[in-house]
Amino acid sequence: MNIGIPRERRSFENRVGLTPNYVKMLTSQGHVCYIEHDAGLGAGFSDLEYEQSGGRIVYTPHEVFGRADLLLKAARPLIEEVAWLRPGTALAGLLHLGSARQDKIDQLLENKITAIAYEQITLPDGTVPIRRPLSEIGGVLTAQIAALLLQSTTGGKGILLGGIPGVPPAEVVIIGAGLAGTCAARAFLGMNAHVTMLDVNISALQQIHNALPGVVTMISNSVNIARACSYADVVIGSIYVPGERPPIVVTRQMIKDMKPRSVIMDTSIDEGGCFETSRPTTHEHPTFIEEGVIHYCVPNMPSAVARTSTYAFLNAAFPYIVELANKGIEATIKSNSAIEHGIATYQGEIRHISRMSPMAQME
Repeated sequence: MNIGIPRERRSFENRVGLTPNYVKMLTSQGHVCYIEHDAGLGAGFSDLEYEQSGGRIVYTPHEVFGRADLLLKAARPLIEEVAWLRPGTALAGLLHLGSARQDKIDQLLENKITAIAYEQITLPDGTVPIRRPLSEIGGVLTAQIAALLLQSTTGGKGILLGGIPGVPPAEVVIIGAGLAGTCAARAFLGMNAHVTMLDVNISALQQIHNALPGVVTMISNSVNIARACSYADVVIGSIYVPGERPPIVVTRQMIKDMKPRSVIMDTSIDEGGCFETSRPTTHEHPTFIEEGVIHYCVPNMPSAVARTSTYAFLNAAFPYIVELANKGIEATIKSNSAIEHGIATYQGEIRHISRMSPMAQME
């Protein structure tokens, strides 16, 4: 199979669709990998490394898109990239098409592109294996980013996250006790912040209580969320509902009632966000102020640590990539229910996309 690895064109997207070592594994099985010039540069992989792994370097996006039977990306393609895909091509990546513009979906359907969303690949027990490591990275990143945003030099309240003797630490509230929220709680706790976690699932809170002594747990409802936000220095929204847009759990009024220059971080923004005031930002301009509160809503947070996150998601994705390459797209979809669940568009039809409101849609 001809496999294409393009250079990512989305701003500050530094990850890449395949690493040199995985290119070597595919080429050793007879597949041909076309890598666009400098595709791996943002994650620290040179063209020479790809060539030494058996890959073929090409110098125009039209060539890598045009040659590929299966195109491997990190992030959702831009509208012009969708136009470069040959009709009938398969596209795999962290696509998040539920929050994509409608014209992009329409073009995928018109060109009969098989779009395979890694984040939707689901095992029979309900786990999402490729999303998992990225959730872990995102959770850990929230702590180090929040520590920076609290500094006076970045417009924050001037609070040291962990405090010092005689001065209390920051109050951190995490809404959602899933994997990302748990990793965030562990990271904040490791930096000596005072952490409160809310979730609707009492069993999840029980696990947090047992695993992370010192974390305060509360049932998530509007009364408790409003109360927690009122005293928080940092609020993390970490809600994921498979196949659906996350609910808005923090209202504008709750944000109005927060202390000025507090920080909110919406790590659910890839799926549309769980704060009423959220809107997507970028690594270049990661924050905005609404109701006197600093908002951080960067969709592709793990791209800030591009090398780690590239290895992480590909370690989980590669078994599926190999199966697609060896068996073929059609046969794999029919035989592997986990991959079938990740099929967003197929032969001109929508398979698994939960569309969001126009306000939540992104490029």
